[in-house]
Amino acid sequence: MLLFLVGPPAVGKMSVGQDIAERTGLRLFHNHISIEVALRYFDYGTPAFYRLDGEIRRLVIEEVAASDLPGLIFTFVWAFDMPQEQAFVDECARPFRERGARVLFVELEATQAERLKRSEGASRLAEKPSRRDLEASRRGLLELDARHQLNSGGKFDTRPDYLRINNTLLTPAEVAERVIEHFHLPQATEAKPT
Repeated sequence: MLLFLVGPPAVGKMSVGQDIAERTGLRLFHNHISIEVALRYFDYGTPAFYRLDGEIRRLVIEEVAASDLPGLIFTFVWAFDMPQEQAFVDECARPFRERGARVLFVELEATQAERLKRSEGASRLAEKPSRRDLEASRRGLLELDARHQLNSGGKFDTRPDYLRINNTLLTPAEVAERVIEHFHLPQATEAKPT
């Protein structure tokens, strides 16, 4: 199974993904895993950065799709106004779909004010070193919001593989529970004591 968790910066994708992963056994690949590796070597936005970031993502997605793992949660910021983003989504889903696996989508929405608060959260800063410059992180969030359409506006609400949640007032655990119930995701089996 491939579960896309999409939404604008600091909406809570990683935190929700962590809760879903803990409850289901799916593996979490939040987009900053590859971003942070690529940033160790190349500046953001350079061709080398994009090649390295993209290759890491492609390899992980293909290897998980081919494995006996229960599946992958993949988070990213989807700019709905950019047609190439749909092509990227389709390319990520391809190895799973070719194997007959489920491909699901969860879109998170929250107010900009709430996302600005979340952008300073301890877990975000621990997992995403490139976001530790809070002023630069805030500026980047505002610039992306101004430049792109980062929520679908309900465009996919009628699809059975798509769930849109406004999580402004919800905890990651509450969102995870809604996702698990909505898509009937299997619960992880706990190891039995020996």
